[in-house]
Amino acid sequence: MNRESRTMQVADAVTASRAPENTPAMVKKIGKTTYKVHVHFSNTSTETMSDKIKRMLKNEIQQM
Repeated sequence: MNRESRTMQVADAVTASRAPENTPAMVKKIGKTTYKVHVHFSNTSTETMSDKIKRMLKNEIQQM
């Protein structure tokens, strides 16, 4: 088993232990690796998704 496979298995185990079973997941297979991503939104957040994307893009541009 290569290092990448072990890392993904650990990440899957951590994610699986935190994500509720009824949470939607996106599953994407790239080569021999299957990625399973759960989405979580904070109930206490005051920033909209649009605001967050704009902030991230602004930070990305400043780092260039």
